[in-house]
Amino acid sequence: MPQSFKPRDIPCPVSGCFRLFTNRSGLTNHTRTQHACFGVQTHLENESPPPISSPGPSVHANPTPDSETELRSHPFINGKPCDRYGNTLPEGSPPPPPLEYSPLPNDFTPYNNQAEFELADLLYRRTQMPATQINDLLQIWATTLPANNDPLFVNKQDLYDTIDLSPLGGVPWESFGVSYNGDMGDGDSQAPWKKTEYDVWFRDPQLVLQEQLKNPDFAKEMDFAPKRVFDPDGKRCYTDFMSGNWCWRHADMIAKNRDNHGSTFCLIILGSDKTTVSVATGQNEYYPLYMSNGLVHNNVWQAHRNAVSLIGFLAVPKTNREHQDSEEFRNFRWQLFHGSIRRILEPLRLGMETPEIVQFGDGHYCRVIYGIGPYIADYPEQVLLTCIVQGWCLRCGGRQSHEHTLALFDALGTKALWKGYGIVNDIMPFTYGFPRADIHELVTPDLLHQVIKGTFKTISIMAAPSFPGLWRFPEGRGFKQWTGDDSKALMKVYLPAISGHIPLQMVRTVSSFVEFCYLVRRSIIDGSTLAAIDLAVADFHREQSIFEQKGICPNGFSLPRQHLLPHYRHLTQEFGAPNGLCSSITESKHIKAVKEPWRRSSRFEALGQMLIINQCLDKLAAMCVNFQARGMLNGPLFDPISLPEDGGSPVNTTDIDDGANNKPSDSNVDGANDELDSDADDNDGGGLDSRNIIGEVKLARVPFAKIPRNVPDLAHHLGIPQLRELIRLFLFQQYHPNSDLNKLPPNDFPYHDGHILAFPSAITTFFAPSDYSGIGGMYREQIRATPSWRLGPPRYDCIFVEQDPEALGFHGLHAACVLLFFSFRFETVLYPCALVTWFSAIGEEPCPNTRMWRVKPDLDANGEHIMEVIHIDCILRVAHLLGDVGEEHIPHYLTHSDSLDAFKTFYVNKFADHHAHEIAF
Repeated sequence: MPQSFKPRDIPCPVSGCFRLFTNRSGLTNHTRTQHACFGVQTHLENESPPPISSPGPSVHANPTPDSETELRSHPFINGKPCDRYGNTLPEGSPPPPPLEYSPLPNDFTPYNNQAEFELADLLYRRTQMPATQINDLLQIWATTLPANNDPLFVNKQDLYDTIDLSPLGGVPWESFGVSYNGDMGDGDSQAPWKKTEYDVWFRDPQLVLQEQLKNPDFAKEMDFAPKRVFDPDGKRCYTDFMSGNWCWRHADMIAKNRDNHGSTFCLIILGSDKTTVSVATGQNEYYPLYMSNGLVHNNVWQAHRNAVSLIGFLAVPKTNREHQDSEEFRNFRWQLFHGSIRRILEPLRLGMETPEIVQFGDGHYCRVIYGIGPYIADYPEQVLLTCIVQGWCLRCGGRQSHEHTLALFDALGTKALWKGYGIVNDIMPFTYGFPRADIHELVTPDLLHQVIKGTFKTISIMAAPSFPGLWRFPEGRGFKQWTGDDSKALMKVYLPAISGHIPLQMVRTVSSFVEFCYLVRRSIIDGSTLAAIDLAVADFHREQSIFEQKGICPNGFSLPRQHLLPHYRHLTQEFGAPNGLCSSITESKHIKAVKEPWRRSSRFEALGQMLIINQCLDKLAAMCVNFQARGMLNGPLFDPISLPEDGGSPVNTTDIDDGANNKPSDSNVDGANDELDSDADDNDGGGLDSRNIIGEVKLARVPFAKIPRNVPDLAHHLGIPQLRELIRLFLFQQYHPNSDLNKLPPNDFPYHDGHILAFPSAITTFFAPSDYSGIGGMYREQIRATPSWRLGPPRYDCIFVEQDPEALGFHGLHAACVLLFFSFRFETVLYPCALVTWFSAIGEEPCPNTRMWRVKPDLDANGEHIMEVIHIDCILRVAHLLGDVGEEHIPHYLTHSDSLDAFKTFYVNKFADHHAHEIAF
């Protein structure tokens, strides 16, 4: 049957949201999942009262965005707004009108209208359509138009030229050449690398930094002064970069000059790492250099927003095998690296001494003093940065400052420096000569490469139950390149897999190491967390002696990556929570800035094409942010459907499916409709950009179809004859929470045999800033209870249920498995419920070897699982239970869907993600 075109002309009524929908049900679903009103709830006549086992906010949850924390800003370097001439404004003054690029309302220049911009963004950024296909699309489009009417763009060059005319973004690329100027050698002994000129491409970091600072997308996500954060008990907390001691200490130095008072101390954060885009076509390597600023909050990094900019491509010198290991070539490579970065950063030097007037995203001007901040790099890159010998610690020995290094140069020879101090002679880092900059104190902890990726390698993940973010390889996997995501996925399930198969002291070594990884990854680190970090490091170093005793490492350990663990406490106090300075941030930028542009190029002299692609992407991003800030992308391309004044669903619409009495079809199951994203099979959850909310659980929008919708028939259909009595018991507890059930006859329990709806899943939303959450720190995941998932075996997720909100950790939680989500109405009150089976903790404390709680299923006298109906408000989030294998081996025929029935005891996996680690201790 032919389908008619439905325009996306229904806007989301929530301020700041730019989503559009083709029907009302899509808007309803989006509003429920993205803009639900959490926190204080008013119970209306048709809503259920609070469940008896959900008495309120719990200590298990992370601190919420409105937690009572005290912020103390630096008294002098505190970012006071000023006018464009540097005169401090009275407090509360509005920002001055803009001078640069102040177009008229609804002016989409260089685009003629919103449709042109949306199409350019779709073709160039979102789909990355090749040039020939753009031409083909426009040709096909033109055939549908009346004579003498053109498409929005006449061809691909018209599209490219329009993007290039954008007045915002896209700082131009510049270059300089570098060549060797030392002894060239004689005749055949001349090395080919000495005769080559190496091109370094870069963008003015001062202009790039100004683009970042005036980005309205970050206006409310910046610190304009160093800060000290204290919890309600007065204990110091470390969060964003500006909460560290290093910023405060350097602000004190700047404040010695009274002319600097009221300015903002803006640090640049650099990162670099060579990346290979293709081995098969000739080992194509690129050396991108990235820059961000230290003012943005860590949650901006975690949400992978555009807070990182590509500012350069460093040269990658190569030579033949005869010369590649020579001391001359090694020194040249190091000098090329440091000299290039020094040259690129030169435009910032003047602003490091004298404040510059810069406009920020909120429209205000401020006097800014620049500085070189931390450098994000893995260990090999850190060796290059600090000019030390591979294998030496970056903190314990060798260089401690530029002055110390210069003194050693004067006193010792090359061999003594190399062997005695781990220092490469005659090379000074790029920070030498810049004000208040010393690379030896700017090297940051690298969670991804130093801690995670350098330790976890390979194991077969076969019998772990489903869980959001868990990867499974039933037959194992031969990785050509082991990525950071691979290592993180393995770390989630590693301990139960090895427990019982290696000596317990080895298990304790691994568990203390994994514990450390999760502690330092937290978004808020207070004194108790620092103490726990110290304890985990001490346990790791004590327990690892087993590897020497068993002859695995008979000569001890020489692992600089693991050796750096004791330094994390100091580095956290200096730079804030380490998750804001992890190399995973720059690695993720590789994809957008290097790998995807390379794939779009012709592969011949690809760098020039990659520079243009990055510049166009920056222009599109800058124009998009500007249009959004001016409210120009809020509406649909078509005339908008009218909305009632209360912000509810659209009215007086035509051809709109209201979602009521929806029959299942290919359009609303299995994720076929992109507007039903919360119910899509492949969508287990993700970041949520809501703010100032606590969290809640809601049933899926669409119930099961073609199953009974009354209690007796549903009980028979599911094979759960006791469902009726369990619902009666639940209702009695709701009305009589303090009654002793053992003293009352079952006949006193209320009856409900009427209408009931079963659902395949529920959506839980909670505050989880340590994970890859939205910019507000919120995370959403789905809890599934369905007899067939992805057209395969059943999936019944496990959950955490609140037991005692005053108890700490897992002492106040229960573990349960959801068999069914359902809702029913009793005496005008709607009850959203879950049918669960319970697990009880084994012992009063976690397992001392794995640091995880062990549980066993609750069984009755007949060996059947004990079931109960609970209100979904009792549910905290998804739990992950891993089978306790012991000394046995898992048979190959066992699948993940059978694991909850195949084991007698389970580990409560607190390493499933960082939020679970913070609540299941």
